[in-house]
Amino acid sequence: MERKKTRGVRVGKLKIGNNAPISVQSMCTTHTGDINTTLKQIHELENAGCEIIRVSVVDIDEAKALKKIKENINIPLVADIHFDYRLAIESAKYADKLRINPGNIGSNDKVKLVVEQAKDYNIPIRIGVNLGSLDKRIIEKFGLTSKAMVESALKHIKILEELDFYNTVISMKAYDIKRTVDAYRMMADKVDYPFHIGITEAGTAYTGTIKSSIGIGSLLLDGIGDTIRVSLTTNPVDEVRAGIEILNSLSIRKGRTIISCPGCGRTEIDLIGLTKSVEQATSHIKKPIKIAVMGCVVNGPGEAKEADVGVAGAKNFGIIFRKGKVVKKVKKDKILKALLDEINLL
Repeated sequence: MERKKTRGVRVGKLKIGNNAPISVQSMCTTHTGDINTTLKQIHELENAGCEIIRVSVVDIDEAKALKKIKENINIPLVADIHFDYRLAIESAKYADKLRINPGNIGSNDKVKLVVEQAKDYNIPIRIGVNLGSLDKRIIEKFGLTSKAMVESALKHIKILEELDFYNTVISMKAYDIKRTVDAYRMMADKVDYPFHIGITEAGTAYTGTIKSSIGIGSLLLDGIGDTIRVSLTTNPVDEVRAGIEILNSLSIRKGRTIISCPGCGRTEIDLIGLTKSVEQATSHIKKPIKIAVMGCVVNGPGEAKEADVGVAGAKNFGIIFRKGKVVKKVKKDKILKALLDEINLL
């Protein structure tokens, strides 16, 4: 798929936009002032593949805590600011990017002070427009619509550009898919700033992943999106795994892919349990391999012949295959180990 051309923005050592790889990010659920707990969560997210991490900043002590956090992580750090522009000014000293919601950060004069600080520290600003926090005048004119989000973003882009600031990332999110997707599609024809995309307040790990996959996937297929976040009400590690899987599923990022059939009356193995075990045991694999777990010989190896390695279940045994060709037959209780051994040989 052909990506929309956007200007490049640097966030720490990472580049967003201008055809840089699409990055996956998440946000800590910890209190930022609890530095040790926050670092523990960030390290877990790093291990899961998170490439940008955002933390909330609710007071000046948390803004100052960013210094130590930044010194002890390996991925870019984003400070999320609401209501108090002074927290953005302090956070800019340590963070790699500021995320502000234009609807609640304050007057244009306060925004100007934040911009000047961002310039001094050479860090970008993400304009975060959410449907639930639009200016009342925008809502009165356009309603709670995609158009309202676009107009809000354009308004604040203009403020930044009038201050000679172009180091900007744009996001426009709603809790429903259509208004979010429509907003990004409208905005993609108007500006060349990089886009942070996602569905906000998407829900639980189950429903939220479905909504996010549809929304984020639709935009990525249109070539829209430079960095993504899957917003879920769960452990943020699940957000990262879902984001990586969205990119894998669209062949935007080439990593480990699990191919598994849904099962049927012919299935003679614990297909669900085996697939979950394989998925968990191979979650660390970053190289582009396809692993098939098929319930019976009807679906495998024939229907999974593109898999690098896989297993097809039978009544009391499993058939291990590579590229559609059988390499060994193993007893039912040895299937998982045999499959993992084959994967380790790749």
